[in-house]
Amino acid sequence: MSTQTSTAPAVDEPVGSRKLAVDFRQYGILAALVAIIVLFEVLTGGRLLLPGNVNNLIQQNSYVLILAIGMVMVIIAGHIDLSVGSLVAMVGAVAALAMNDWHLPWWLAVLVALLAGAVVGAWQGFWVAYVEIPAFIVTLAGMLLFRGLTLIFLHGGTIGGLPREFVAIGAGWLPNWFGEVGGADVLTMALAVIACVLLVFFQTSARNGRKKLQLPVEGAGPFWGKIVLAVAAILGVCWQLANYSGTPIILIILAALILAYNFLLNRSVFGRHVYAMGGNLFAAVMSGVKTRRVNFALFVNIGMLAALAGVVSTSRAGSAVASAGQNYELDAIAAVFIGGAAVQGGVGTVTGAMIGGLVMGVLNMGLSILSVDAAWQMAIKGLVLLLAVAFDLINKRRGGR
Repeated sequence: MSTQTSTAPAVDEPVGSRKLAVDFRQYGILAALVAIIVLFEVLTGGRLLLPGNVNNLIQQNSYVLILAIGMVMVIIAGHIDLSVGSLVAMVGAVAALAMNDWHLPWWLAVLVALLAGAVVGAWQGFWVAYVEIPAFIVTLAGMLLFRGLTLIFLHGGTIGGLPREFVAIGAGWLPNWFGEVGGADVLTMALAVIACVLLVFFQTSARNGRKKLQLPVEGAGPFWGKIVLAVAAILGVCWQLANYSGTPIILIILAALILAYNFLLNRSVFGRHVYAMGGNLFAAVMSGVKTRRVNFALFVNIGMLAALAGVVSTSRAGSAVASAGQNYELDAIAAVFIGGAAVQGGVGTVTGAMIGGLVMGVLNMGLSILSVDAAWQMAIKGLVLLLAVAFDLINKRRGGR
């Protein structure tokens, strides 16, 4: 009896400590983002959060956020993809050729670009999943291959003069259908209210579902505090956008992707298999997970998302250039790790990757407003990435003890 009594607390205590560590990590990311925003808002004399800068923050970093969605899934499964930057450039070239040389309508050119991304993803997924070549090697080869094909397609030059509808994907806004009130776009604020209502509904539904299953839930104070802060952030950002040009089209695309991939990772069998493979590959195989199919699907998926990022990047620039996509893969990987993904795999969220991407975006914009040299910007971002990964490893070691 004495043995049983003494071991029960020992079993419960690590569970509680792990839960606290996870919560601390999640809130730590948010706290870091808020601290960086406040710091640069002070250093820039209030210029960081001007309506135009908030709009530019979304449009300029949309490609990182799109790539980070696909990258976080690949990293959770225990892989890496170094080819997405080159794939962005190649797909942008394909889209521009489809519109200018093949005379396809802009929407069909976008579909062709997405199909090209899926084919490339299937190509890389085949080597990773079925030939079992490490993803690092396959995608490193892809980085060189796709960059070379981009130069071939564009003959080392640029293709411009793209259709206005295509350019609007990355650099346009929703029409002002409902007019303005006090200089603010009504549609943007209406979408903000809808987003807040949906956030509260889904968060409370998920919490109630966990309660019914007798699973651990956050305390009422932290839960509602997080909701209030999220609602305030949504309303604040949308107010700034409403006082500029309204809702960027890319913001709607990003919102749809975030919702869809959050559901995919957290509510689907496929998502559970991705986490299982990254957490313990041998156990996943023994439990019947079709690891080859999952790996293949992961690379097809990130190929399509890289293609979408290529469309967005090309549309925002208004032309396809051979140098597009430089270091995009590094920005996406940094966003994922800053957002809390584990180096060994098995841990990560789409929301965390989005926060990590915003951290990188705010750093870029704040340093640019302060006219910091580009070399120092790279050095600072590298240091932030190193500290984020170090914090993750130290946090795990503390949890293990």
